[in-house]
Amino acid sequence: MKRSTVQLLFALCGLVIMGSCSAPKNTASKQGKAPLIAPSEIVEKTAPRLDTVVAIKEAVQEQAAANNPAVIDNTLTPEQKAWEMFREGLHKNYDFAAAMHYDVRKPQFVMIHHTSQSSLAQTVRTFQLAHTKVSSHYVIGRDGRVVQMLNDYLRGWHAGRGKWGAITDMNSVSIGIELDNNGREPFPDAQINSLLVLLDTLKTKYSIPQKNFIGHGDFAPGRKDDPNVFFPWQLLAERGFGIWYNPNYLVQPPITFNPIDALKLMGYDLTNQEYAIKAFKRKYIKSDLSGILTEHDKAVLYDLYRKYY
Repeated sequence: MKRSTVQLLFALCGLVIMGSCSAPKNTASKQGKAPLIAPSEIVEKTAPRLDTVVAIKEAVQEQAAANNPAVIDNTLTPEQKAWEMFREGLHKNYDFAAAMHYDVRKPQFVMIHHTSQSSLAQTVRTFQLAHTKVSSHYVIGRDGRVVQMLNDYLRGWHAGRGKWGAITDMNSVSIGIELDNNGREPFPDAQINSLLVLLDTLKTKYSIPQKNFIGHGDFAPGRKDDPNVFFPWQLLAERGFGIWYNPNYLVQPPITFNPIDALKLMGYDLTNQEYAIKAFKRKYIKSDLSGILTEHDKAVLYDLYRKYY
């Protein structure tokens, strides 16, 4: 066979093969199958982007911080931190009226006051005036109404000068609660009941020790005498807020017992012993407010010493 004939045959075979490849296929047997997508196309469309990963991480961190009021962005200013903490530190069942004077800190004590004013509204107004330079976290009316004036994490201006143990700046470590009372009358049941509910909330939320529920008069003897002698410290102590003695187990202290040292151990400032003794007796004795410790007073002090210190 000549060379030209062979080349012609190869050319014809090539045309036949190309024709069969380009002919339409019978797809009847493949109906219902989804069209194939190139793997490279899938990868390109579903690849995670870096900004998405960062966004998810930030969302998780934000949620964790929202569940923990102690986690506050350190890059924020004190005022910004305060507003962040308002989300967790406010008790939504209480009325809220913002006081003007505060700083930021964590509560470790609760200090109880009486207002020495004539009404709840007057006290709220006092805490909202720029020139008064005083504020408290809560005010409780005679009818039991509670008004929160500061977030629990903010430092109120309620304690002033004084000393309790080694603490001289009680504002930095305490929550202040004002009871609407003129300083000369008993406290209504509705008011005390609201106080007990509030104290239970604060003790649970901030793990405040029982001994750290004190009065303004404890911290500033000679300068302050609130809450007055009608305040039911025994009832509070029975509920776990503050301390009280057991009248059924009072005994004569041993000769080695030093009552002045016991007062100091409790926290009283002994710069002026008479003031410290009067503050102690106003709280625990009530019937005798002299600056001298009687044998009964010493027995009460000794029982508190044995029980709590």
